Amino acid sequence: MDFELSDEHRGLRETVRRLAQDKIKPRARQIDATGEYPQDIFDEFKRADLLGLCIPEEYGGSGAGIMGLAIAIEEVTKYSNVLGLMLLLTRLPTGPIMIAGTEEQKLCYLPGIASGSARASFCLSEPGAGSDVAGMQTRVTPDPDVPGGYILNGTKSWISGGKQADWFTVFAKMGDPSSRLHSNIGGFIVDATTAGVSRPRVDKKMGVKGIDTADIVFEDVRVGPDQVIGGGFALAMQSLNAMRPIVAARGIGLAEGALMYATEYVKNRPAFTKTIAEFQGIQWEIAKCATEIEAARLLTYRAAWLADQGKFTKEFVPYLSMCKYYASEVAVKASGLAVQLLGAAGYMEEHPTELYYRDARQLTIVEGTSQVQLGLIARGVLGHDLWWD
Repeated sequence: MDFELSDEHRGLRETVRRLAQDKIKPRARQIDATGEYPQDIFDEFKRADLLGLCIPEEYGGSGAGIMGLAIAIEEVTKYSNVLGLMLLLTRLPTGPIMIAGTEEQKLCYLPGIASGSARASFCLSEPGAGSDVAGMQTRVTPDPDVPGGYILNGTKSWISGGKQADWFTVFAKMGDPSSRLHSNIGGFIVDATTAGVSRPRVDKKMGVKGIDTADIVFEDVRVGPDQVIGGGFALAMQSLNAMRPIVAARGIGLAEGALMYATEYVKNRPAFTKTIAEFQGIQWEIAKCATEIEAARLLTYRAAWLADQGKFTKEFVPYLSMCKYYASEVAVKASGLAVQLLGAAGYMEEHPTELYYRDARQLTIVEGTSQVQLGLIARGVLGHDLWWD
């Protein structure tokens, strides 16, 4: 058993750490304040060859896998959860294609993401179907003019990066939208410029500002047979399963950033003739939080290792869900502690702690809420996918 990162992963971590300190840390507050898409940082990621970390080399990526992307996101999110999301979006919409796409689809869509010449989004959630994937109402019907083609209608909501996307991975029902049969759900690739695609609304968010979250509307959109992804509902779930360690990495990075900032503050803030850090009660809170961050890292790195081996099917779900659940909850806890350690100052915009606090809440909701993850973990224990005997 080896807990050391490979030389390649250590080198990646150092590269991204320097970039995060030099380029992202000075920009984080401004990105949040303006809400404008940080194209300059996207360009930095492009120059550093970080947009294809999870994409295999034969499709223009670096082949660093889920582990490599998780390491990079952890470093970036120490200063900006928004820019952790930017890197995450190189894997979320491409995952279904890498898992079940044809060779032609991989060659068509993956190289553009790796090079930074294209961006994409993952369209699953709907106004009445977030966690309840089987409740989606977006549907496809056979195209009478194109054998094997479909016509797509529906609305997808809370789509991260939706305004910037050049193409979408979309999940929709084939047939009766009231049916809850998993076999009726399919995956499709839709170019953003296709007739009938619109992006009428951008959400006003509590945090994670700078990458838009938008509605994507599909009205009689024609989807060719070469844009159909096999796999259906199982593909959607496997794609999300493989993403758990990547979302968890955002939680770890945010927790680290918040705790590091608060620790430096209490070491230098005088109170009652000494510094705040000299009080045992403060030290214990820092110690507990640091322990939870390291526990979350171990869960996350194991999950990334599993995902990189293709182990994201049902029997591995408890391990993957654990890291996402625990790391996102630790992010909320660490950011809350950071605000508390700074006191009134922590609530003010002159310190990043209130930004960490707002951004952390998103992580317990996106790509499967904490409650959904707990249900999946419990189901794994009840079904003996996770068992100790």
